[in-house]
Amino acid sequence: MLPVPRAWERPEVTALGRLPMHTPFVDRDGPWCRSLDGTWRFALVPRPDAAPPGFEAPDFDDGAWDDVTVPGCWTMQGYDTPVYTNIRMPFRGFPPEVPADDPTGLYRTTFTVPTSWRDRRVVLHVGGAESVLYVWVNGAPVGLSKDSRLEAEFDVTPHVRVGARNTLAAMVVRWSDASYVEDQDQWWHAGIHRPVLVYATPRTRVEDVKVDAGLADDLATGTLRVRAHVAFDEPDRREGWAVEVRLADARGRAVGGVLRGPVPHGREPYLFDGHVVRLETTVPGVAPWSAEQPHLYRLRVALVAPDGALHDEVVLRTGFRRVEVAGRELLVNGEPVLFRGVNRHDFDPDTGRVVSVDDMRADLVLMKRYGFNAVRTAHSPNDPRFYDLCDELGLYVVDEANIEAHAYIFHLCHDPRYLAAWIDRGARMVQRDKNHPCVVMWSLGNESGHGPAHDALAAWIRAYDPTRPLHYEGAIFGDWARPQQVTDVLCPMYPELEDVVRWAERGEPPDMPLIMCEYSHAMGNSNGGLADTWDEIERLHGLQGGFVWEWRDHGLRQRLPDGTVRFAYGGDFGDRPNDVNFCIDGITWPDRRPKPAMEEHKHLACPVRLRVSKADARRGVVRLRNVQSFTDTGWLRARYEIAVEGEVVQKGVLRLPRIAPGGEATAEVAGLVPEAGPGEQAWLTVSFETARELPWAPKGFEVGRQQVELPVRRRRARVPAARAGDRVHVEIDRERGLLRSYLLDGREVLHEPPVLSLWRAPTDNDGLKLAPAQELKPLGRWRGWGLDALSRTVERVRTRDGTTTVRAVYTGTDPGAPVVQTTTYTVGPDGTLTITEDVRVPKQLADLPRVGVVFAVAPGYERLTWLGRGPHESYPDRCRGALFGRWESTVTDQYVPYVMPQEHGLHVDTKWFALHDDHDSGIVVRATAPFAFSALHHSAADLTAATHDVELVARAETIVHVDHRHRGLGTLSCGPDTLPRYRVGPGRYRWTWSIAPAPRA
Repeated sequence: MLPVPRAWERPEVTALGRLPMHTPFVDRDGPWCRSLDGTWRFALVPRPDAAPPGFEAPDFDDGAWDDVTVPGCWTMQGYDTPVYTNIRMPFRGFPPEVPADDPTGLYRTTFTVPTSWRDRRVVLHVGGAESVLYVWVNGAPVGLSKDSRLEAEFDVTPHVRVGARNTLAAMVVRWSDASYVEDQDQWWHAGIHRPVLVYATPRTRVEDVKVDAGLADDLATGTLRVRAHVAFDEPDRREGWAVEVRLADARGRAVGGVLRGPVPHGREPYLFDGHVVRLETTVPGVAPWSAEQPHLYRLRVALVAPDGALHDEVVLRTGFRRVEVAGRELLVNGEPVLFRGVNRHDFDPDTGRVVSVDDMRADLVLMKRYGFNAVRTAHSPNDPRFYDLCDELGLYVVDEANIEAHAYIFHLCHDPRYLAAWIDRGARMVQRDKNHPCVVMWSLGNESGHGPAHDALAAWIRAYDPTRPLHYEGAIFGDWARPQQVTDVLCPMYPELEDVVRWAERGEPPDMPLIMCEYSHAMGNSNGGLADTWDEIERLHGLQGGFVWEWRDHGLRQRLPDGTVRFAYGGDFGDRPNDVNFCIDGITWPDRRPKPAMEEHKHLACPVRLRVSKADARRGVVRLRNVQSFTDTGWLRARYEIAVEGEVVQKGVLRLPRIAPGGEATAEVAGLVPEAGPGEQAWLTVSFETARELPWAPKGFEVGRQQVELPVRRRRARVPAARAGDRVHVEIDRERGLLRSYLLDGREVLHEPPVLSLWRAPTDNDGLKLAPAQELKPLGRWRGWGLDALSRTVERVRTRDGTTTVRAVYTGTDPGAPVVQTTTYTVGPDGTLTITEDVRVPKQLADLPRVGVVFAVAPGYERLTWLGRGPHESYPDRCRGALFGRWESTVTDQYVPYVMPQEHGLHVDTKWFALHDDHDSGIVVRATAPFAFSALHHSAADLTAATHDVELVARAETIVHVDHRHRGLGTLSCGPDTLPRYRVGPGRYRWTWSIAPAPRA
């Protein structure tokens, strides 16, 4: 039954009967193609040799089998389980060993070959199957294929019956020798996860086309080289065949005339170079392709018979562009573009690895809207239609081979048994995707060490496609300066910012551009330091960006027995071993909703930058800089508003000049020096919008905002508000040294009194709550110090002249490291309770989450208003995208639903915030210096205890944190910690804050 015995544990066997890879030409909606997607018959057996005899035969009775959807992972359709591991293999063994119990899926379906296909070649296309695919047609063995992320095609012409029903059977083996080189940081699934189709071609046909659409040195003249490979049906092989090439622009206008060349038909030994036609020409005045301006041309390659008749024709899109590495610059069309990239897996929370064209487009459109211009296909080739969309929408692609041997990172690249797999996977990717202008680099895989297999694959790619640089992090792992023959770019993974800056400032080797293959790990509430990183990228020569890890949280939607639906991570399906929630590491949620960190990236990627000096403001001009590489600002329009203390005093249309790429200009805006009272600030905010509809955004879509503080003309202080002391009653508990009551309008505002707060619900960067061995992470230290369970002892309470002073000591696990807090309470005639804090943190507590106070406000105070950064959450090292203003929300809407509950909802650089009830009564909290606050219906203890967002139950009261200092977020879950300047160390902290009756709205 099986053409190669136990091929699933023989790494030297990569395929049998599989056709060579080529550029996909088939029109899936045309008359020569039939989709086989839909409902198939299915059975899961415990191992390959448990398949019932003859299951592939047309007359096999599959009545007892089940129905499944193809494409579909059987692990998402009720069979077996998904498994999540990052590095370790999901089964025991040493390569190429596989477990004795090896779940195996058996598939059957039927299809009819139209009579119009008679005398044509019929091809079966299986877009992707994990991990080993066997195929039979009408009971005859057709072939086998490995590489779960590339299509396998088989010539089934001898096996199909035209005009009759045909039986297609497939066997998919879950674990194989190939699993060891598909050990990526994602869910392990199984099944046929990409489309299946049959299509027909002429027997003599255009087999493949390789297009090099480049640019001459003037960067305006296109250079077109076409290599067409013709496959002959033997009776047709004779003189007189020709290939014709026609090029048309986006409007269908012919460009460059007709290229024609004869097809060599001879096969003389030594001289034979294939039935290949090579044509080339130059095309003056082309519109180059770039991510900013993705100009595409349509290329028609026709095979003309000796009698002059059109015998076959293929159509593809191409774009003229030039990619090269010159010293420390990777140049696209002569410009050192910055890669604002993101790593993307094929992922869907409901189907696992199955994604539709609509899903792909939705991902890419959202990337464009949030300022991303590049994507790395982590860590394997995508569906071929993905690249069509990148060509069309404009994204640079690092196309990555399906090679990751993470569990045996330093072994398999030296194992000669796996050499064929290395070459097969990389070469087939290049052969398939070679004609896409979006592909600017070939990646040799991920986290697989560096050995002879990489050297061999790099040599093959360089010989086949010298037009694109190579990318591979493993070649520089541990030693950036190592002599290179594998990678053309320095592409480190999660480097420390200081290392990157030192490399650039000192001109350290190697002499190549630095583009981080992974950085700013987006696990949970993360991406701290993104702005600091981009400050250096834009400042220093040789730094050209990187790829955020990663695009989406890999949370699979799971319905629990009680009907609750949650996003599941490792272990939630009973999968063992697992790496818990390390797969919840996207900058969007599993359902593609943007996380707050997306706003930070969008702000940093704004195509126009704004600057206003004091002199400029007095002259009534603003300075604008276009940071795009190829596009002027004609596609944008701008609006502005001037606000004083969050109140808009002027707004209008800003007449945006047409600024050349990289250029600067000024624009006139009146009123740039507004009036403001003592201590008040004024801000100019400019919004840049699309001036016309684009493929990825409607007209009027905001692509970015810029904000600068303005100088002001000082006016006298406003008349103080009326006395409100008679509305307020404050009471101090002298025994406990705490605020006992704050009555406002006869209603108790206070639910719990303010106390010192040093703990925060751990973010994933602080330490993984469910993972062992966290001692070296901040979470391990904080728990070791007992910050989550401090005991409070009152040493002294003293009242003098209306002021109450309390001295309290907080201790954790080390009695010799007390934190001393001295607090004074003073009530003013207007009802304002002024609180002065003096906190002394001992040197033993070298790194704290926060220094502030926490209290609870009684239920009902739901309306939230604040003056500070917003509207989304912000943190000391992730706040550029949160602009200064007056924001309104509710306490309920402050919740940020991170899949793993953790610290969230903070707002830094706050001047004041207010909480109101439905009767417009409320309190306002201020401080003498900008502070951070959060107001939530969940306590830090609630967030710490929960392991999924759906476990949280909102409290009726509001938990308020007022922080004098708050630690940055960083990316320590996989990458650098927050920079030292954003950490909270030992020492003395003094600040003053207040609670007062809020003005009625």
